[in-house]
Amino acid sequence: MKKTLAIAGTAVVAVTLLTGFGWGRHHRGTPDPERINQMVTWKLDDKLDDLNATEAQRTSIHAVKDRLLSEGQGLMEGQQAARAEAITQLTSDTPDAAKLHALVDARIDAARAFAHKAVDAVLEVQRTLTPAQRQELASDIREHTGAK
Repeated sequence: MKKTLAIAGTAVVAVTLLTGFGWGRHHRGTPDPERINQMVTWKLDDKLDDLNATEAQRTSIHAVKDRLLSEGQGLMEGQQAARAEAITQLTSDTPDAAKLHALVDARIDAARAFAHKAVDAVLEVQRTLTPAQRQELASDIREHTGAK
Protein backbone atom coordinates (compact mmCIF):
# COMPACT_ATOMS: atom_id res chain seq x y z
CA MET A 1 0.00 0.00 0.00
CA LYS A 2 2.78 2.43 0.93
CA LYS A 3 4.60 1.65 -2.32
CA THR A 4 1.42 2.33 -4.33
CA LEU A 5 0.93 5.66 -2.55
CA ALA A 6 4.55 6.61 -3.17
CA ILE A 7 4.26 5.78 -6.88
CA ALA A 8 0.97 7.65 -7.18
CA GLY A 9 2.41 10.65 -5.34
CA THR A 10 5.47 10.68 -7.56
CA ALA A 11 3.27 10.55 -10.66
CA VAL A 12 1.22 13.50 -9.43
CA VAL A 13 4.39 15.48 -8.72
CA ALA A 14 5.73 14.64 -12.19
CA VAL A 15 2.57 15.81 -13.93
CA THR A 16 2.46 18.90 -11.75
CA LEU A 17 6.06 19.79 -12.52
CA LEU A 18 5.72 19.27 -16.25
CA THR A 19 2.41 21.01 -16.73
CA GLY A 20 3.09 23.93 -14.42
CA PHE A 21 0.22 23.47 -11.97
CA GLY A 22 1.05 24.75 -8.52
CA TRP A 23 3.90 27.00 -9.60
CA GLY A 24 2.26 30.31 -8.85
CA ARG A 25 0.46 30.67 -12.16
CA HIS A 26 -2.85 32.42 -12.16
CA HIS A 27 -5.66 32.97 -14.62
CA ARG A 28 -3.83 35.74 -16.46
CA GLY A 29 -0.75 33.69 -17.32
CA THR A 30 2.77 33.86 -16.01
CA PRO A 31 3.13 36.01 -12.89
CA ASP A 32 5.02 39.28 -13.21
CA PRO A 33 8.31 39.00 -11.29
CA GLU A 34 8.27 42.71 -10.47
CA ARG A 35 4.78 42.46 -9.02
CA ILE A 36 5.78 39.45 -6.96
CA ASN A 37 8.83 41.35 -5.67
CA GLN A 38 6.63 44.33 -4.80
CA MET A 39 4.09 42.22 -2.90
CA VAL A 40 6.74 40.26 -1.00
CA THR A 41 8.57 43.48 -0.12
CA TRP A 42 5.38 45.09 1.21
CA LYS A 43 4.56 42.08 3.37
CA LEU A 44 8.15 41.77 4.57
CA ASP A 45 8.33 45.48 5.45
CA ASP A 46 5.06 45.20 7.39
CA LYS A 47 6.45 42.29 9.41
CA LEU A 48 9.77 44.05 9.97
CA ASP A 49 7.84 47.09 11.22
CA ASP A 50 5.93 44.83 13.63
CA LEU A 51 9.24 43.41 14.87
CA ASN A 52 10.81 46.89 15.25
CA ALA A 53 13.73 45.73 13.06
CA THR A 54 16.82 47.89 12.90
CA GLU A 55 18.10 49.30 9.61
CA ALA A 56 20.94 46.76 9.65
CA GLN A 57 18.44 43.91 10.09
CA ARG A 58 16.24 45.31 7.31
CA THR A 59 19.18 45.58 4.93
CA SER A 60 20.34 42.04 5.68
CA ILE A 61 16.86 40.51 5.43
CA HIS A 62 16.04 42.37 2.23
CA ALA A 63 19.26 41.03 0.70
CA VAL A 64 18.11 37.50 1.56
CA LYS A 65 14.68 38.21 0.03
CA ASP A 66 16.22 39.63 -3.15
CA ARG A 67 18.53 36.65 -3.53
CA LEU A 68 15.75 34.13 -2.98
CA LEU A 69 13.35 35.88 -5.37
CA SER A 70 16.05 36.00 -8.04
CA GLU A 71 16.73 32.29 -7.64
CA GLY A 72 13.00 31.61 -7.68
CA GLN A 73 12.71 33.50 -10.96
CA GLY A 74 15.44 31.27 -12.39
CA LEU A 75 13.48 28.25 -11.24
CA MET A 76 10.36 29.56 -13.00
CA GLU A 77 12.28 30.18 -16.23
CA GLY A 78 13.59 26.62 -16.11
CA GLN A 79 10.03 25.44 -15.53
CA GLN A 80 8.80 27.29 -18.62
CA ALA A 81 11.51 25.69 -20.75
CA ALA A 82 10.71 22.23 -19.35
CA ARG A 83 7.01 22.77 -19.97
CA ALA A 84 7.68 23.71 -23.60
CA GLU A 85 9.80 20.59 -24.10
CA ALA A 86 7.17 18.40 -22.44
CA ILE A 87 4.49 19.79 -24.75
CA THR A 88 6.74 19.17 -27.75
CA GLN A 89 7.27 15.58 -26.65
CA LEU A 90 3.64 14.92 -25.78
CA THR A 91 2.35 16.29 -29.10
CA SER A 92 4.87 14.23 -31.05
CA ASP A 93 3.82 11.01 -32.74
CA THR A 94 6.71 9.31 -30.94
CA PRO A 95 7.32 10.98 -27.57
CA ASP A 96 10.70 10.21 -26.03
CA ALA A 97 9.93 8.65 -22.64
CA ALA A 98 13.55 8.95 -21.51
CA LYS A 99 13.54 12.68 -22.28
CA LEU A 100 10.28 13.17 -20.37
CA HIS A 101 11.62 11.24 -17.39
CA ALA A 102 14.81 13.31 -17.50
CA LEU A 103 12.71 16.50 -17.53
CA VAL A 104 10.81 15.36 -14.45
CA ASP A 105 14.05 14.43 -12.67
CA ALA A 106 15.63 17.77 -13.54
CA ARG A 107 12.60 19.73 -12.30
CA ILE A 108 12.45 17.73 -9.06
CA ASP A 109 16.18 18.31 -8.53
CA ALA A 110 15.78 22.05 -9.22
CA ALA A 111 12.81 22.31 -6.85
CA ARG A 112 14.70 20.38 -4.15
CA ALA A 113 17.75 22.63 -4.53
CA PHE A 114 15.56 25.73 -4.30
CA ALA A 115 13.77 24.38 -1.23
CA HIS A 116 17.13 23.83 0.47
CA LYS A 117 18.17 27.39 -0.41
CA ALA A 118 14.87 28.63 1.04
CA VAL A 119 15.57 26.77 4.29
CA ASP A 120 19.07 28.29 4.40
CA ALA A 121 17.53 31.73 3.81
CA VAL A 122 15.09 31.24 6.68
CA LEU A 123 17.97 30.21 8.94
CA GLU A 124 19.95 33.28 7.86
CA VAL A 125 17.00 35.53 8.71
CA GLN A 126 16.53 33.70 12.00
CA ARG A 127 20.17 34.46 12.93
CA THR A 128 19.62 38.13 12.02
CA LEU A 129 16.74 38.56 14.47
CA THR A 130 17.09 39.00 18.21
CA PRO A 131 15.72 36.30 20.54
CA ALA A 132 12.74 38.53 21.37
CA GLN A 133 12.01 39.14 17.69
CA ARG A 134 12.25 35.41 16.95
CA GLN A 135 9.83 34.71 19.81
CA GLU A 136 7.36 37.31 18.51
CA LEU A 137 7.64 35.96 14.96
CA ALA A 138 7.13 32.38 16.15
CA SER A 139 4.06 33.48 18.09
CA ASP A 140 2.67 35.22 14.97
CA ILE A 141 3.30 32.10 12.87
CA ARG A 142 1.61 29.85 15.43
CA GLU A 143 -1.38 32.17 15.57
CA HIS A 144 -1.64 32.38 11.78
CA THR A 145 -1.26 28.65 11.16
CA GLY A 146 -3.09 27.34 14.19
CA ALA A 147 0.05 25.46 15.27
CA LYS A 148 0.73 24.93 18.95
